[in-house]
Amino acid sequence: MQQITAIIRPEKLDDVRSALNNQGYPGISITRIEGHGKQKGLTQQFRGGVYTIELIPKIKIDIVVKDEDVSGLVKTILEAAKTGATGDGKIFVSPMSQVFRIRTGEQNESAL
Repeated sequence: MQQITAIIRPEKLDDVRSALNNQGYPGISITRIEGHGKQKGLTQQFRGGVYTIELIPKIKIDIVVKDEDVSGLVKTILEAAKTGATGDGKIFVSPMSQVFRIRTGEQNESAL
């Protein structure tokens, strides 16, 4: 099992959720976060003043999947979240050693 963590633009959330649902993975966890990468924030003008926004709003998506589904779901997220502009986000894949379903006590892949 693997955990896929995707950091994406907030406006791409519906596209990514729809794409994952179409692949048979409707169960995801979503967290609203703030941060910045290489772009180090945004500079905007408002009422004649220049303001720097250092932490940009992003969405963090976590999903635990079977090993054989990882590459397909990463590709799905890449396609759904991409705008081609700086700040599109990142995807991290990490091994998941155990998963438990609290309601039934099922473990590992049967708990997914």
